[in-house]
Amino acid sequence: MNSIPLPSLRRLPRYLNILESFQIKGMHTVSATDIAEELDLKPIQIRKDMAFTGIVGKPKVGYDIKELIKSIRSFIGWHENTSAILVGAGSLGTALMGYEGFLTRGLRIEAAFDTDVSKHGTLIYDTPVYPMRELSKIVQRKNIHLAVITVPVSAAQSVTDTLVESGINGIWNFSPAEIQIPEHVVVKREDLSEGLAVLYVQMQEMQHSEE
Repeated sequence: MNSIPLPSLRRLPRYLNILESFQIKGMHTVSATDIAEELDLKPIQIRKDMAFTGIVGKPKVGYDIKELIKSIRSFIGWHENTSAILVGAGSLGTALMGYEGFLTRGLRIEAAFDTDVSKHGTLIYDTPVYPMRELSKIVQRKNIHLAVITVPVSAAQSVTDTLVESGINGIWNFSPAEIQIPEHVVVKREDLSEGLAVLYVQMQEMQHSEE
């Protein structure tokens, strides 16, 4: 994979959403300007970001939407299914298991794990729930390397340690905890409270500017 700046990488899924909406409208080609206008960005930035995926637009024609979608999906790994497990089958974990958008983005949650014995042996959105003692065996049997964690702060580190010992090398962390990981493991933290804080402050600033 080409070395891509993190801001550019974060923009690629946004481009994909726009391109898919264009495709639904029946469009076959798109220019960098078309995409830029939708996202309030500069066309030159769009072209630079797209270049990382290996596709280049044609002068006065732009990009073939179908090929550009294919190129972006391949670059970010959404062109094939990736199996994952989820630890913490509570409210948030259940919501994530029920999110159909993961499948369209190549993520399939194969199994969930929880300490609540009443959930063991049940299905949540067709995903089987197992006790934690089964985690290592299932991860290794299914050759899974990605885990989603939605556990309380108090359990996050111990769950992380178990995941790493079981062979997981990618963790999508929805817990507020700052987990410690070895160098060979990649973690992406999603703290919903951070987004809420930014939203509140920006709303207050907007209100003050209008007074």
